Amino acid sequence: MNSKKSVLVVGVGSIGERHVRCFGNTGRAEISICEINPELRKKVAERYSPAHAFASLDDGLNAKPDAVFICAPADLHIPMALRAAAANVNLLIEKPLSINLNGIAELRREVAQRNLVAIVAYTYRYHPVLSAMRDAIRSGRFGEPVECVAVWGQHFPFYRPAYRQIYYRSRATGGGAIQDSITHAVNAAEWLVGPIDALVADAGHQVLDGVEVEDTVHVIARHGNVMGSYSLNQYQAPNESFITVVCTKGTARMEFHNCRWMWATEPGAPWNIEPSKMLERDDLFTAQANGLLDLLEGKAPPRCTLNDGEQTLRTNMATLASVENRAWQKLADL
Repeated sequence: MNSKKSVLVVGVGSIGERHVRCFGNTGRAEISICEINPELRKKVAERYSPAHAFASLDDGLNAKPDAVFICAPADLHIPMALRAAAANVNLLIEKPLSINLNGIAELRREVAQRNLVAIVAYTYRYHPVLSAMRDAIRSGRFGEPVECVAVWGQHFPFYRPAYRQIYYRSRATGGGAIQDSITHAVNAAEWLVGPIDALVADAGHQVLDGVEVEDTVHVIARHGNVMGSYSLNQYQAPNESFITVVCTKGTARMEFHNCRWMWATEPGAPWNIEPSKMLERDDLFTAQANGLLDLLEGKAPPRCTLNDGEQTLRTNMATLASVENRAWQKLADL
């Protein structure tokens, strides 16, 4: 018997193709693809030899996969997820969950009634080093968290040269730095210190050519009693990302670009660096794929549930609203 889980990847642009490749790296999945663009469908099929290459979502769902991984633009996530849930197929949904709250309550009901797995693929929740730092914070060894600070930056055109032609160019399809990039930092921070309940934000288009969406974001937030600060730009030369959690008895910091975390508990003392090894770019996505397959096999809990994904979606929406009206936003009001 074939013990591999059958996974249908819907949409095989840049991120979809990466998921096809990284699920293949696990050796644990039978992969099919669904892509409406015939040239792209043919290219990816020739490159990875999937079990099937479907031209429509209905054809893919009719093959009864164990799970569908929705990698289409964000405005299509919920409509596609509802169709998959109606076909009794487990759901893996790329981030962000959506661009608004339309259909999410209905999807949650469908998932619950049919006892389906449904998660949102925020990749950093599968980072082994971030997981180790989270475990240390949650153990209480540094006391209670009181502040969380994230500073992220990279040269987006270097890493995503096609950004002008893809979903990124429009907020309506999940583009811009708020929905596409700083959402990763916010979701990771919420995993570390709990959900954001209020925020105020500023954002602007500073540098990137060929688009009008924001490429720079600053957010001040409240995670209950924890104060948060998040900043990101998409044009600096160095690729650097930090998350620092300051607690009552110590401080922990994750350096994503160096693939390490560190801690300090004594004033004036140097950082204590925890040993770790560098990850190649696909390693994190392969770790995520293994985590998702473990979930489907009942071997592990979900890292980012629909509720978690909706929470981060609300921070995206609140950030966009705050940029427009220059005021604090309470997420409960959305």
